[in-house]
Amino acid sequence: MKRFVLLILFVAVSAGIALAQETGSVKGKVRTTKGEGIADVSITARQNSEDVKSTTSDNKGNFQLEGLKPGVYNLVFSKNGYGSGLMYNVGVQKKKTNDLGDRLILTIDQGTQVIIKGTVFDQDGRSVAGAKVEIEKVLSDGSTQKIGTSSTSYGGEPNARGEFTFKFSEGVAKYRVTASVKGASASKEIEVSSAAIYRLAITLQVEK
Repeated sequence: MKRFVLLILFVAVSAGIALAQETGSVKGKVRTTKGEGIADVSITARQNSEDVKSTTSDNKGNFQLEGLKPGVYNLVFSKNGYGSGLMYNVGVQKKKTNDLGDRLILTIDQGTQVIIKGTVFDQDGRSVAGAKVEIEKVLSDGSTQKIGTSSTSYGGEPNARGEFTFKFSEGVAKYRVTASVKGASASKEIEVSSAAIYRLAITLQVEK
């Protein structure tokens, strides 16, 4: 009986090795338009309208999809909060790895974003262009983590003077926004709970 079991295991392992020798793989990196790797992206190889194999990207956006029979596949990339990506006609050869590099880019789905828009005014109610705007995330212990910097616009669009915008993935959070110009500074906090556009105004006591 033991010999019979060992024989089955040997045959199974041998078959697995033979199969691996007859297949190829695809690897690459999924990133944002800014070049940052995207973790936990689902990558699926599809052939003749059927899903063949899937894997997920690591915390740096890298992935390797192994065990693919030689042929041509379409690769589907998906993650909540991002628009789906599709790469057509990806070739796979026996015993070789097709390196797709880092040209796999997913863009954030605007419908799943927290968008914080604001305007900076002076004490007379006039919008202030060129003010520095910093945004921090307020953590549960009351400390803060700086996560972005911008400046208010000069009015490239109608009525856009003094405005700023920050965009983040959706989720419950509290942010502190600080605007400063010519030695004057003021902050406001805002809590967000879901994907939506949140607005606030900050008034600075600017010396004349």
